[in-house]
Amino acid sequence: MAIERHSVARPAARARPGRLLGGGTVGNERLTAAAGALLIVLLAVIGVTIIQLGPLLSVHLFVGMMLIGPLALKLASTGYRFVSYYTANPRYRRKSPPPLPLRLIAPVVVLSTLVVIASGVALLFAGPSSRDTLLPIHKISFIVWIPFMALHILGHLPALFQSLSADYGSSASRGGPAGGLRADVSGRSGRTLSLASALTLGLVLAILVIQQFGPWLSAR
Repeated sequence: MAIERHSVARPAARARPGRLLGGGTVGNERLTAAAGALLIVLLAVIGVTIIQLGPLLSVHLFVGMMLIGPLALKLASTGYRFVSYYTANPRYRRKSPPPLPLRLIAPVVVLSTLVVIASGVALLFAGPSSRDTLLPIHKISFIVWIPFMALHILGHLPALFQSLSADYGSSASRGGPAGGLRADVSGRSGRTLSLASALTLGLVLAILVIQQFGPWLSAR
């Protein structure tokens, strides 16, 4: 009896780490897609605040800081795939890279995104007195960022929906309980934890710098 209990426990023990760390190249792709979807939602909020920046400046600043957590997660997941592919990791070599046009615009997307975020954070901490030096950098990088980010999102949109459906779609379509998630796939728990952690990090950063909003709100 003891031997039987031991043999049952070992597969269960192996399954728990698999739920957090498994997934391989597919898991990496799904994590990147989920982080991208989260960024799209936050960027949509940023877009609304730009239309009415005066009354929504505090929201613009808060959500802008929240972006940092999910953005760091997406850069980490895509960076890991990039390094794995170009260091000849066999699993990532076997997986086809993104289409050539998306690979060509990727450096511009990453660089312009980093400049927009970095200049925005610098503006926040430097205060309204930095308008003449930092604000032009923030605006120009944003203007460059818009079309390339739009192409990036449109190019990855079909794969994004497919990845989200694979991880979080309803199990009803596969004969599971109506309205429930599909049976846990390898690594989904870890990906969900990573997303929650990234969002929490961004939220904590935004809360910590609320006191820096004052000079900008006064200058408004």
